[in-house]
Amino acid sequence: MEGSSRSSDPRLKQRIAELGPWFHNLRIGGVETAPDHFLGDYPRFKWEGFRHVIPDDLEGCSVLDVGCNAGFYALEMKRRNAGRVVGIDSDPHYLRQARFAAEHAGLDIEFHQMSVYEVGRLQETFDLVIFMGVLYHLRHPLLALDLLFEHVVGDRLLFQCLQRGDARVPHLEENYAFSEWAVFDRPDYPKLFFVEERYASDPSNWFIPNGAAVEAMLRSAGFVVEHHPEREVYLCRRGERHYAVDPPPRVAG
Repeated sequence: MEGSSRSSDPRLKQRIAELGPWFHNLRIGGVETAPDHFLGDYPRFKWEGFRHVIPDDLEGCSVLDVGCNAGFYALEMKRRNAGRVVGIDSDPHYLRQARFAAEHAGLDIEFHQMSVYEVGRLQETFDLVIFMGVLYHLRHPLLALDLLFEHVVGDRLLFQCLQRGDARVPHLEENYAFSEWAVFDRPDYPKLFFVEERYASDPSNWFIPNGAAVEAMLRSAGFVVEHHPEREVYLCRRGERHYAVDPPPRVAG
């Protein structure tokens, strides 16, 4: 388990340094992996704001952490007595960190190198799928949500995404005439802001949604928002899709 006291083991400190840089600030044997993180004690301070929506005892539950990074959430789920816990990430650097952290904590967690677009390879569904801080790094965000719904989410989805723009979620009509323009100028209309080059010096930031777009995309993929404990965090259950399977007729323009 993570300790709160400082470690006097220089070998542990050296190994943690060798595995750096770290994006998750974990406490391994009393050593913080990213004590100078620009967001603070991340992601622990974030977790403290919504941990109450996850049961304290996850006995018998299977969990998949998509984009697990160094494994903070996978570790927390295992500490909550989850059964099978799997973490996936496309970056081998983060997976090395996650495997080290899990091994040091004595927690049985399975890690695989794969992207969210490859989740069908797992060939199983999970009681809880964690999808935190990934969507805005994807060139095909709605496809990712569709694949999670189709292949791995058996019951609940814990979702978080960076948001910018208006936080309000408006009431919109189901349909608008082709001649309608003004609704798109509303600040609260669902929007994805496209980042062509970089945002926060990160070239992997592609689409940043506003609050309405997040909820609309989740609904479109088939999820129902049950809890919204923080602006960017949603606990969803698997629902039904309401869009037509066949594409609508093309409108000339």
